[in-house]
Amino acid sequence: MVRMGPSGHDPGHPKDWVGYLSQIELPVLAQSLREINELTECSTSSIQELAEVILRDADLTSQVIRLSNTVFYNLSHRQVNTVSRAISLIGYETIKSIAISSLLIENLLGKSPRERLLKTLAKAMHAAVQARNLLTKPESKRREEVFIAALLSHIGELAFWCSRAPQTEAYDQALNRLTPVQAQDQILGIRFNLITQGLVRKWKLGSLVEEVVSGRSTDSDLVHAIRQIIGLVDAADQGWQGQKVAPYRKNLALTLDITEQDLGTKLEKNAEETAKLVRDYGLDKIIPHIPGVGMKASATNLHHYEPNPELQLAVLRDLSDLLVEKPNLNLILQTVVEGIHRALGMPRVALLTLTGTDSTYVSKLALGPQAESWRENFTISLGNDDYLSAIAKRPPNGLIDNPKDKNWRLYKRPDFDRWIGEVPAMYACLVASRRVIGIIYADGGEQYLRNLEDRFSAFCHFTQQAQLALYQIQER
Repeated sequence: MVRMGPSGHDPGHPKDWVGYLSQIELPVLAQSLREINELTECSTSSIQELAEVILRDADLTSQVIRLSNTVFYNLSHRQVNTVSRAISLIGYETIKSIAISSLLIENLLGKSPRERLLKTLAKAMHAAVQARNLLTKPESKRREEVFIAALLSHIGELAFWCSRAPQTEAYDQALNRLTPVQAQDQILGIRFNLITQGLVRKWKLGSLVEEVVSGRSTDSDLVHAIRQIIGLVDAADQGWQGQKVAPYRKNLALTLDITEQDLGTKLEKNAEETAKLVRDYGLDKIIPHIPGVGMKASATNLHHYEPNPELQLAVLRDLSDLLVEKPNLNLILQTVVEGIHRALGMPRVALLTLTGTDSTYVSKLALGPQAESWRENFTISLGNDDYLSAIAKRPPNGLIDNPKDKNWRLYKRPDFDRWIGEVPAMYACLVASRRVIGIIYADGGEQYLRNLEDRFSAFCHFTQQAQLALYQIQER
């Protein structure tokens, strides 16, 4: 078990993790959420207090006013310019909900949040919208309370993924070989649900949230239904039709007393509404993790890539000229990657190079509108027995036309990207001194690639130029 860093405590007990996350990692969030949740709509003074808490933070104030003017929250479409006006027009609980959601997002997302944090936040937001829409009517006073209860049900995992503790990286790596529960037991000594329960109590996040995350049996139909929705959203990781989703859909349909077909329609509509809401919050980057709409939303803005034979010849001529001159390896590699992207029409291309460890490749260059996360998250570790490490161990190149055939299907897929290992891809290993020092990887992301064999043949021509440059540099 990895030892706790700054706090010096053994993390095997809930109070240690809860204290560390509350005092070291997220003290401002803990204080702000506690302060807001202790306010209740019982008098004019409490409304003033809520406004004062929001107005103390200039960023929060502008976010609350901006969101108060969105379709999701402002059904009257009347312009809101002040926090006080927002509370009176939209409602105390709604503004409280906006403030809590905004604080959560602002404090959790740093400059380069982990992909697993984005994925968990997407689940939390999605579950919140599904619960709000499925379990309450628009006029219900508990509408926003239900939203927040579902949103904060993931607070332990969310807080963990923004942590700088050494366990965060260790747990991340352990997920390549263990199930989440096994990794939590081995690396953390505690499971996320217990961390969530501890944070909910310490931060005083409310009785409904506390009951939802408690894990205890309940007589409350509302609590039971919220738990069902959270489980359903967790199970829908790969879409609404997965085998894991079926029992949740059946049970939830019985709870709501509607047909599974009607429930399916509502789920898809609410997922689309979640995508619109997270966009309002400025969280476009988590949309790909929302079942169904993630792929649809990205595809809407996706440029359609096709091979350009004339450009291929032009780039290959440029590469030949560069090889005749004194080879500049960086320029040649950049030209090869750009040629694969633009001339071959490969929507996503990455160049990975070996780090000083001799066992890890990191992204040096990534091109394509769907490759944003690759620049910081795309790594290949030879020590892992997963899909990407298997590629690195199979030089010199390869076409994976069916990543689900017997040669590939048993390998664990990377967490930072939903298409790697799910769609056809091609790769080339760059060799120097009998070891692989670089890897060029390309796939279509969401785009269906026609003429895959022809593209791969051209891909090999381009990557051979990079290999020739390496040979020439070695022979100097």
